[in-house]
Amino acid sequence: MSNDNFEELCKDIVRKYALEHLDKTDKVESFSVYIVWSCKTLQNNKALLSTSLSDGMYYELTYNGDKKELYLDAYKKFENKCIKID
Repeated sequence: MSNDNFEELCKDIVRKYALEHLDKTDKVESFSVYIVWSCKTLQNNKALLSTSLSDGMYYELTYNGDKKELYLDAYKKFENKCIKID
């Protein structure tokens, strides 16, 4: 799978996942899906994605080229904390 095809597939999957998991009382708004980081090594791909929704979610998609399988992990950000190192 080419890197461009992988990234477009990831965006489509994340968009569908986000829409399916919106709270039913939430008004469906337009939102964008963007890639934070992406890497291709041999026949495998990995990408970290997020959306412009204010739900604190981010997504990791991994393509196993040997098995032709794509894995989705969905995470929720709970905190962003600065820790000073002396």
